[in-house]
Amino acid sequence: MEDNTKQPLTADASLYNGQPSDTGLSCPSAGLTSRTPSISKNKGGVSVKNVPDASKQWFVLRVSYGRIIKAKAFVETKGFECYVPMRYKEVRKQGKKRIITEPLLPSFLFVHATAEQVETLLYEIKVSTNESRNLLSYYFDHTSQRQDNPDRNPPLTICDEAMNNFIRLTSIKNPHIIPVTTEIIQYKLGDIVIVTEGDFKDIHGRVARIAGQQRVIVELFDGCLVATAYVPKEAMRKEKSITLLD
Repeated sequence: MEDNTKQPLTADASLYNGQPSDTGLSCPSAGLTSRTPSISKNKGGVSVKNVPDASKQWFVLRVSYGRIIKAKAFVETKGFECYVPMRYKEVRKQGKKRIITEPLLPSFLFVHATAEQVETLLYEIKVSTNESRNLLSYYFDHTSQRQDNPDRNPPLTICDEAMNNFIRLTSIKNPHIIPVTTEIIQYKLGDIVIVTEGDFKDIHGRVARIAGQQRVIVELFDGCLVATAYVPKEAMRKEKSITLLD
Protein backbone atom coordinates (compact mmCIF):
# COMPACT_ATOMS: atom_id res chain seq x y z
CA MET A 1 0.00 0.00 0.00
CA GLU A 2 1.33 3.43 -0.91
CA ASP A 3 1.98 6.04 1.74
CA ASN A 4 -0.55 8.67 2.62
CA THR A 5 1.18 12.01 2.04
CA LYS A 6 -0.73 13.95 4.71
CA GLN A 7 1.29 15.26 7.58
CA PRO A 8 0.75 13.78 11.06
CA LEU A 9 -0.25 16.15 13.85
CA THR A 10 3.05 15.58 15.63
CA ALA A 11 5.19 16.41 12.60
CA ASP A 12 8.70 17.66 13.32
CA ALA A 13 10.46 20.47 11.48
CA SER A 14 13.13 18.01 10.38
CA LEU A 15 10.49 16.27 8.30
CA TYR A 16 8.11 18.98 7.22
CA ASN A 17 8.05 22.71 6.89
CA GLY A 18 5.06 23.75 8.90
CA GLN A 19 1.72 22.94 10.39
CA PRO A 20 -0.59 19.91 10.66
CA SER A 21 -2.18 18.82 7.40
CA ASP A 22 -5.53 20.45 8.17
CA THR A 23 -5.25 23.52 10.35
CA GLY A 24 -8.79 24.78 9.96
CA LEU A 25 -7.35 28.25 9.44
CA SER A 26 -8.35 30.55 6.63
CA CYS A 27 -5.85 31.47 3.97
CA PRO A 28 -3.41 34.17 5.13
CA SER A 29 -3.06 37.21 2.93
CA ALA A 30 0.17 38.19 1.28
CA GLY A 31 0.31 41.44 3.25
CA LEU A 32 3.34 43.40 4.31
CA THR A 33 3.46 42.15 7.90
CA SER A 34 5.99 39.35 8.14
CA ARG A 35 4.61 36.02 9.32
CA THR A 36 7.59 33.90 8.40
CA PRO A 37 8.03 31.17 11.03
CA SER A 38 11.30 30.92 12.86
CA ILE A 39 12.91 27.57 12.08
CA SER A 40 15.51 26.69 14.65
CA LYS A 41 17.77 23.77 15.32
CA ASN A 42 16.09 21.90 18.17
CA LYS A 43 15.53 18.21 18.65
CA GLY A 44 16.68 17.43 15.14
CA GLY A 45 14.76 20.27 13.50
CA VAL A 46 15.88 21.90 10.30
CA SER A 47 17.54 25.27 10.77
CA VAL A 48 17.38 28.03 8.19
CA LYS A 49 20.97 28.80 9.14
CA ASN A 50 22.69 25.44 9.13
CA VAL A 51 25.97 25.06 10.97
CA PRO A 52 28.62 24.70 8.24
CA ASP A 53 30.17 21.26 8.01
CA ALA A 54 32.64 20.81 5.19
CA SER A 55 32.14 17.05 5.20
CA LYS A 56 28.36 17.27 4.69
CA GLN A 57 26.32 18.45 1.73
CA TRP A 58 22.65 18.73 0.80
CA PHE A 59 21.96 15.85 -1.58
CA VAL A 60 18.88 15.77 -3.81
CA LEU A 61 17.50 12.23 -3.79
CA ARG A 62 14.72 10.78 -5.87
CA VAL A 63 12.01 8.88 -4.00
CA SER A 64 9.97 6.03 -5.41
CA TYR A 65 6.51 7.40 -6.28
CA GLY A 66 4.10 7.77 -3.37
CA ARG A 67 6.61 6.80 -0.69
CA ILE A 68 7.92 10.13 0.55
CA ILE A 69 6.66 9.40 4.10
CA LYS A 70 8.43 6.06 4.22
CA ALA A 71 11.62 7.59 2.83
CA LYS A 72 11.86 10.48 5.30
CA ALA A 73 11.07 8.19 8.24
CA PHE A 74 13.83 5.81 7.17
CA VAL A 75 16.40 8.59 6.77
CA GLU A 76 15.48 10.12 10.12
CA THR A 77 15.84 6.82 11.97
CA LYS A 78 19.44 6.79 10.71
CA GLY A 79 19.99 10.13 12.44
CA PHE A 80 20.41 12.25 9.32
CA GLU A 81 18.98 15.71 8.78
CA CYS A 82 16.46 15.75 5.97
CA TYR A 83 13.88 18.13 4.55
CA VAL A 84 10.51 17.54 2.89
CA PRO A 85 8.99 20.80 1.64
CA MET A 86 5.21 20.85 1.94
CA ARG A 87 2.75 22.93 -0.04
CA TYR A 88 -0.09 24.67 1.75
CA LYS A 89 -3.24 24.16 -0.30
CA GLU A 90 -6.54 25.93 0.22
CA VAL A 91 -9.64 23.70 0.07
CA ARG A 92 -13.27 23.92 1.15
CA LYS A 93 -14.77 21.39 3.53
CA GLN A 94 -18.40 21.63 4.53
CA GLY A 95 -18.50 25.17 3.21
CA LYS A 96 -15.50 26.29 5.27
CA LYS A 97 -12.15 27.38 3.90
CA ARG A 98 -9.27 25.28 5.20
CA ILE A 99 -5.60 24.79 4.48
CA ILE A 100 -4.12 21.32 4.07
CA THR A 101 -0.58 20.28 3.20
CA GLU A 102 0.78 18.07 0.46
CA PRO A 103 4.33 17.48 -0.79
CA LEU A 104 5.55 20.42 -2.85
CA LEU A 105 8.02 18.19 -4.71
CA PRO A 106 6.68 14.65 -4.12
CA SER A 107 9.57 12.93 -5.92
CA PHE A 108 12.43 14.58 -4.01
CA LEU A 109 13.96 14.26 -0.56
CA PHE A 110 16.76 16.57 0.59
CA VAL A 111 19.33 14.92 2.84
CA HIS A 112 22.21 16.64 4.66
CA ALA A 113 24.99 14.10 5.03
CA THR A 114 28.37 13.02 3.73
CA ALA A 115 28.74 11.30 0.37
CA GLU A 116 29.61 8.05 2.11
CA GLN A 117 26.54 8.21 4.35
CA VAL A 118 24.23 8.86 1.41
CA GLU A 119 25.76 5.97 -0.49
CA THR A 120 24.84 3.59 2.33
CA LEU A 121 21.28 4.96 2.48
CA LEU A 122 20.65 4.22 -1.20
CA TYR A 123 21.35 0.52 -0.89
CA GLU A 124 20.00 -0.12 2.58
CA ILE A 125 16.27 -0.06 1.88
CA LYS A 126 14.09 -1.32 -0.95
CA VAL A 127 10.69 -0.14 -2.15
CA SER A 128 9.16 -3.20 -0.50
CA THR A 129 10.22 -6.59 0.75
CA ASN A 130 8.96 -8.15 -2.48
CA GLU A 131 10.86 -5.81 -4.83
CA SER A 132 14.52 -5.29 -5.62
CA ARG A 133 14.14 -1.60 -6.52
CA ASN A 134 15.75 0.87 -4.15
CA LEU A 135 13.50 3.33 -2.33
CA LEU A 136 16.01 6.16 -2.85
CA SER A 137 18.27 7.02 -5.77
CA TYR A 138 20.53 9.87 -6.82
CA TYR A 139 19.28 12.82 -8.80
CA PHE A 140 22.21 13.67 -11.06
CA ASP A 141 23.68 17.03 -11.97
CA HIS A 142 23.36 17.14 -15.75
CA THR A 143 25.33 20.38 -16.00
CA SER A 144 28.68 18.85 -15.02
CA GLN A 145 30.74 15.69 -15.33
CA ARG A 146 32.52 13.55 -12.79
CA GLN A 147 36.24 14.21 -12.55
CA ASP A 148 37.03 10.50 -12.38
CA ASN A 149 34.63 9.66 -15.23
CA PRO A 150 33.84 12.48 -17.69
CA ASP A 151 31.15 10.37 -19.36
CA ARG A 152 28.99 10.40 -16.23
CA ASN A 153 27.26 13.07 -14.18
CA PRO A 154 27.85 13.48 -10.43
CA PRO A 155 25.02 13.40 -7.87
CA LEU A 156 23.35 16.78 -7.52
CA THR A 157 24.17 18.70 -4.34
CA ILE A 158 22.87 22.08 -3.20
CA CYS A 159 25.06 24.67 -1.45
CA ASP A 160 24.03 25.73 2.06
CA GLU A 161 23.13 29.28 1.03
CA ALA A 162 20.74 28.15 -1.69
CA MET A 163 19.22 25.48 0.55
CA ASN A 164 18.69 27.97 3.38
CA ASN A 165 16.89 30.31 0.98
CA PHE A 166 14.71 27.46 -0.30
CA ILE A 167 13.84 26.28 3.23
CA ARG A 168 12.98 29.82 4.25
CA LEU A 169 10.61 30.23 1.29
CA THR A 170 8.91 26.85 1.56
CA SER A 171 8.45 27.25 5.31
CA ILE A 172 6.06 30.17 4.83
CA LYS A 173 2.44 29.15 5.34
CA ASN A 174 0.93 30.57 2.18
CA PRO A 175 -1.06 28.52 -0.36
CA HIS A 176 0.07 30.82 -3.19
CA ILE A 177 3.63 29.48 -3.05
CA ILE A 178 3.73 27.14 -6.03
CA PRO A 179 6.16 25.08 -8.09
CA VAL A 180 6.38 26.49 -11.60
CA THR A 181 7.85 25.67 -14.98
CA THR A 182 9.50 28.05 -17.41
CA GLU A 183 6.54 27.58 -19.78
CA ILE A 184 4.12 29.48 -17.52
CA ILE A 185 6.47 32.37 -16.81
CA GLN A 186 5.22 35.12 -19.09
CA TYR A 187 8.57 36.79 -19.59
CA LYS A 188 12.21 36.03 -19.08
CA LEU A 189 13.38 35.90 -15.49
CA GLY A 190 14.42 39.41 -14.57
CA ASP A 191 16.38 41.20 -11.87
CA ILE A 192 17.83 39.37 -8.89
CA VAL A 193 16.18 40.86 -5.82
CA ILE A 194 15.81 40.45 -2.09
CA VAL A 195 12.36 40.86 -0.59
CA THR A 196 12.47 43.53 2.10
CA GLU A 197 8.97 43.39 3.59
CA GLY A 198 6.05 41.07 4.19
CA ASP A 199 5.64 37.30 4.29
CA PHE A 200 8.64 36.73 2.02
CA LYS A 201 11.11 39.06 3.71
CA ASP A 202 14.77 38.03 3.14
CA ILE A 203 13.93 35.69 0.23
CA HIS A 204 16.40 36.01 -2.64
CA GLY A 205 15.32 35.27 -6.19
CA ARG A 206 14.45 36.61 -9.65
CA VAL A 207 11.45 38.72 -10.52
CA ALA A 208 8.96 37.17 -12.95
CA ARG A 209 5.33 37.56 -13.94
CA ILE A 210 3.10 34.52 -13.46
CA ALA A 211 -0.66 34.48 -14.00
CA GLY A 212 -0.61 38.25 -14.31
CA GLN A 213 1.15 38.78 -10.98
CA GLN A 214 4.64 39.95 -10.09
CA ARG A 215 6.37 37.24 -8.09
CA VAL A 216 9.84 36.19 -7.04
CA ILE A 217 11.19 32.91 -8.38
CA VAL A 218 13.63 30.75 -6.42
CA GLU A 219 15.48 28.20 -8.56
CA LEU A 220 17.02 25.48 -6.42
CA PHE A 221 18.40 23.52 -9.38
CA ASP A 222 17.77 23.28 -13.10
CA GLY A 223 14.03 22.73 -13.61
CA CYS A 224 13.16 23.16 -9.92
CA LEU A 225 11.56 26.58 -9.60
CA VAL A 226 9.26 27.75 -6.80
CA ALA A 227 7.33 31.02 -6.91
CA THR A 228 6.24 33.28 -4.07
CA ALA A 229 2.80 34.84 -3.97
CA TYR A 230 2.44 38.40 -5.32
CA VAL A 231 5.18 40.74 -4.12
CA PRO A 232 4.73 44.50 -4.71
CA LYS A 233 7.59 46.45 -6.24
CA GLU A 234 8.09 48.54 -3.09
CA ALA A 235 8.66 45.36 -1.04
CA MET A 236 11.81 44.28 -2.89
CA ARG A 237 15.29 45.60 -3.54
CA LYS A 238 17.50 44.82 -6.50
CA GLU A 239 20.65 42.92 -5.64
CA LYS A 240 23.87 43.85 -7.42
CA SER A 241 25.26 40.35 -7.14
CA ILE A 242 24.39 37.19 -5.25
CA THR A 243 25.38 33.55 -5.61
CA LEU A 244 22.78 31.00 -4.54
CA LEU A 245 23.92 28.06 -6.64
CA ASP A 246 27.12 26.03 -6.65
